[in-house]
Amino acid sequence: MTARYTPRHTRVHDWAAIRLVVVAVLFALAGLVLWARAFQVQVLMGAELAARAERQHLAAESVSGPRGRIFDRQGRVLAKSVRCASVYARPLEVRDPAHTARELGRALGLGARELQARLGARRPFVWIARQVSDREAAAVAALALPGVGTVEEFKRLYPSGHLAGQLLGFAGLDGAGLEGLEKSLEDTLAGRSDRTVVQRDASGRRLLDGDEPSRASVRGGDVRLTIDADIQAMAEQAVAGAVTTYHAKSGMGLVVHVPTGDILAWAVFPFFNPNIYSSYGPETWRNRIALDALEPGSTFKPFVVAAALQEGVVRPDSVYFCENGRFEMPGAVIRDTHDYADLPVTHILRYSSNIGMAKIGLEMGARTMHGYLDRLGFGRRTGLPLAGEARGILRDPGAWQRVDLANVAFGQGVAVTALQMARAYLCLARGGVAGALRLVVADPPAPREERRVFSAEVAGQVLAMMRDVVQADGTGTRARIEGLTVAGKTGTAQKASASGGYGNDHVGSFVALLPGESPEFLVMVIVDEPAPQHYGGVVAAPAVREIALQSLAYMGRLPEPSAQAGAGTADGGLTDEDVRRLVDAIGAGIENPAVALQGSEAVPDVVGMSLRRAVELLAGGGAVPEVRGSGLVVRRQSPAPGKPWPGTGDRCVLWLDGAPDRS
Repeated sequence: MTARYTPRHTRVHDWAAIRLVVVAVLFALAGLVLWARAFQVQVLMGAELAARAERQHLAAESVSGPRGRIFDRQGRVLAKSVRCASVYARPLEVRDPAHTARELGRALGLGARELQARLGARRPFVWIARQVSDREAAAVAALALPGVGTVEEFKRLYPSGHLAGQLLGFAGLDGAGLEGLEKSLEDTLAGRSDRTVVQRDASGRRLLDGDEPSRASVRGGDVRLTIDADIQAMAEQAVAGAVTTYHAKSGMGLVVHVPTGDILAWAVFPFFNPNIYSSYGPETWRNRIALDALEPGSTFKPFVVAAALQEGVVRPDSVYFCENGRFEMPGAVIRDTHDYADLPVTHILRYSSNIGMAKIGLEMGARTMHGYLDRLGFGRRTGLPLAGEARGILRDPGAWQRVDLANVAFGQGVAVTALQMARAYLCLARGGVAGALRLVVADPPAPREERRVFSAEVAGQVLAMMRDVVQADGTGTRARIEGLTVAGKTGTAQKASASGGYGNDHVGSFVALLPGESPEFLVMVIVDEPAPQHYGGVVAAPAVREIALQSLAYMGRLPEPSAQAGAGTADGGLTDEDVRRLVDAIGAGIENPAVALQGSEAVPDVVGMSLRRAVELLAGGGAVPEVRGSGLVVRRQSPAPGKPWPGTGDRCVLWLDGAPDRS
């Protein structure tokens, strides 16, 4: 048998085919593996892997907006939020706590030991410094320390410093209102929080997305107050002056626009700057106008007189015997500052007789008096957006004894806030119609709630008595404003002692309505624990006058000098030309005229009077005064009130508004 011969090229072809088959099989197997893996990843593990990817590249963030701004009535910013940076650390990511603490300490001015303790904490997140300056934030960013970063926050800023500080209050580091209007208006002012999904790259850096919520869309609501920043500054300056001059504990001032009830100024001293609130204690934060309930003293008397007139218990000319200054009744002895005998109701209010008021109150009765005081709003909050506003104290009339009724009639045994007092005086200023105070400008305006408490005739009668307190020889002469009639009432209340009864501390106050015939503005000043003087007509009335003068000048409402000093002599007074001739006579060495002043043996009190009226009184007594300084109103006099008339050759000196305070 013969062997077959296979050519060499055939054997090569067979091996090539085998290789092709093997490669094809390998590719097929690889494809199957890839398809299997793809099936596993896409189908079996698809949902889990998609969730992982989303967590890596997408993150939900909460975007918080800044707090709303607070404006005054003219649109000037009283409070706003500004961007700032805060420094944080993730201790678990910090590689070298000691080195990191030293670097951060140099950049932020903090102690390295304290920082190292924070960085060594086994916690995922710690704050290093909140709301740092831009320079400090840039210095920290330049260090590029592992585990340390900065985050944007909003810091509350009060551009006018202490202006209306206690009223505005402050917001804390986390942006929540903690005191004052910042707290009570939290629902309006607080910025909204909005959660949004952001994209990050492979390094975890945030990618911008056009669908993010804007800061404007999450900003808190703005608030416009009725406060006028200029009048507020004037009121604060005057209250601070009264407290400082009389070494008092504190002082308060309010200015209210009568027709609308808008509060134009809300002054509290000592001042409080909410920009550095942590530098003060809670006693200075205290919004005393809304929170401090004090016995009002004689500023309470006009309401009792009005109630008695309304009930027909008294008439303006009804006469009461004021016991020559000392009235004994079971459980108490009531005293007046002077030995008054018979006084009509008009003079009881003018001279602020406690005994006369006690007798009016006893005649009126507890339930009747309490009813009027309740309708005036005493014992109830004003309804203004103020956190923790005090209710005051007005006890049920069923618990009043006769001595309680007598005390309440002249402002003891009750406790009221300055706000409640202002609301009650608005009733008299509006012709007997009670209304609400307003602190926040609403859009649209809220409907006004009004109710009649006194008739227009009764309100007018009481207003006339209050004009006599200032314009005649009452207790409020230091509040006179030349060319403008002022109605007012002084108050001097003893403060209760911690050991019981009344101590030696007092509260001096004064309330003015001006113009006195048809009031447009209410100005109130309360001075707590003044010394050595404590009478409201001395410590508070000049501050009220200063606020009124400056505010009227600011609003262009101050009477012109030509209108202030009338040229006529219908009232038997001197004309301006007479005054000038008398003053010139002093410089010419003309001897003082020896004319008796209707039998008076003492020099009258002319402080607070116009120059024309003061010269008229003094010249009529034979003492043409030497006038020092410039101005229209007497600031100080020599001899002092009550001293004997100066003899021949002795000087009588008047210092005016612009005079230096020296002898």
